[in-house]
Amino acid sequence: MKTDIHPEYTEATVSCACGTTWDIKSTRKEVKVGICSNCHPFYTGTARNADVEGRIDAFNRRFAQKK
Repeated sequence: MKTDIHPEYTEATVSCACGTTWDIKSTRKEVKVGICSNCHPFYTGTARNADVEGRIDAFNRRFAQKK
């Protein structure tokens, strides 16, 4: 590898929009993210099904075998 062409790899702080912070190694000093595992609905258990107004039932009725 060539010398003196690579960015410096140092400690960095990641901060989420919810206020959670943690330290990582990166070429940047600070990293900002919009969502993390502490506030994401899938990880917090507040996720909802996407079946709105019986969309799956409507699909099944439309493509059901006609007798």
